[in-house]
Amino acid sequence: MVCIACGDSVLREDAREYDKEGDRWNRRDKEFEYLCTDCDDEICHQPRDGLESLILSIESDGLTREEFLGRYADAVAAGESTRRSERDR
Repeated sequence: MVCIACGDSVLREDAREYDKEGDRWNRRDKEFEYLCTDCDDEICHQPRDGLESLILSIESDGLTREEFLGRYADAVAAGESTRRSERDR
């Protein structure tokens, strides 16, 4: 297996399954990618509800990495402000 994060080759038994949809328990019609244990330890294991739609909403052809990350950070900050306001009510 090849780690999708660092590119290192690892044995299947030493690799960790990664499901970009965040639902590795639903295995039907899926192909998993793999991470080495070091990279798996470094990722956030929190739910990713809405992440894919957020990325698609800010994604655009021709964006540089910096532009994309700036839009992503702004969108996450705006979402956090909205959640905080709703919580304070």
